[in-house]
Amino acid sequence: MRVLPISVTAVAAALLLTACGSGDDGPSGTGGSGADGGAKSGDVVACRIGDIGAEVGPVSEAPAAGDTGTVTVTLTGRGDECTLDGFPQVKLNAGGTDTEVPADEAAQSQKLTLAEGTEASFTVTYVRGGTGAGLPVDKLTVGLPGSDAASSFPWAYGPVAADAKGAPEATVSAFQQGGD
Repeated sequence: MRVLPISVTAVAAALLLTACGSGDDGPSGTGGSGADGGAKSGDVVACRIGDIGAEVGPVSEAPAAGDTGTVTVTLTGRGDECTLDGFPQVKLNAGGTDTEVPADEAAQSQKLTLAEGTEASFTVTYVRGGTGAGLPVDKLTVGLPGSDAASSFPWAYGPVAADAKGAPEATVSAFQQGGD
């Protein structure tokens, strides 16, 4: 058996790779968390709703029970670059109870970078419920992937239809670069 000496370069590379482990950034494979609480995605931190601008509108309100309406949420970078990687986390609050809005099954998420002054948007599509039927939604809560922070906005677009299990008949789209 022939023994080959390990070069200094190989030892240095092994130490460097060891130093790139999860360390204090959180469990391996989760992306960890940055100093501001947002998850890291490479060198760019995941966007946090409190660190970017968020506004609701334009809205295409469903006029009558059974009709479909859309509510657009626009996000604007206000500082350091951050990433949007996944789907928005959206909940509708009706009578003090939050119900999660699922991602549109036909939507494909894409990783976007949000720099200062740039915009991204997503749309909540819903079916309007009838008077006295459905969920009497009064608040829309929005969170972003990789962060636990959320912001709430008033909902003034009528009740939202619910399925037999009480889930809202609503979906959320993937992030799109640019505003509405």
